[in-house]
Amino acid sequence: MSEETPEVQAVGLSAQEQERISRIGDELRAGIESLRDIGAAVSIFGSARSPASSWEYQSARELAGILAANGIAVITGGGPGVMEGANLGAREAAGKSVGLNIELPREQLANPYLDIDLDFRYFFTRKFMLIRYAIGFAIYPGGFGTIDELFELLTLVQTGKLQECPVVLVGEDYWRNLIDWLQEFTLRDGYISPTDFDMLEIVAGAEDAASILLKAANNVAWL
Repeated sequence: MSEETPEVQAVGLSAQEQERISRIGDELRAGIESLRDIGAAVSIFGSARSPASSWEYQSARELAGILAANGIAVITGGGPGVMEGANLGAREAAGKSVGLNIELPREQLANPYLDIDLDFRYFFTRKFMLIRYAIGFAIYPGGFGTIDELFELLTLVQTGKLQECPVVLVGEDYWRNLIDWLQEFTLRDGYISPTDFDMLEIVAGAEDAASILLKAANNVAWL
């Protein structure tokens, strides 16, 4: 039997994949066009479930107010909880208040304190925009989403994909056990280096966080 070379068929992208790529491009383009002139900004992360009476909501409100009063834009995920507190604080100080909301199966409505309100379908495009224009980050207590954002930031800085900038954990009681665990197990087993902890600062509240972030605004060249 003679061997015949099988014909190789070129496999193109399906219409569904082409539509997905187009949506991703549209989200990035809309985000960049909306935020390209925003100037220096700080992104504030935290739980969407925190009530207005919680310390973290009120602390985020205070921190955002201090930042906005000093000409720093405030970016959040645009939803309720800590995000709402931060956007409210920026609005009260007549600063720039930005919300980058995400479409979820259980609808997350944008809070009412936004000057720029963008909706995203994809978490990764949203996270890119949450990071792109920030000269520093404040991380309040939160769940899987907040912790995911924290560790993505640390990974980007650790690998040199993001220039060094302050990552401030607000709420020592909440974050201390996480740092202790990282030191006791992750560092002990050699998965991270002692210098990796230099990326993080834990503070008790808004004033200490603002001091660190405002210093970064003066010293860090943002791109």
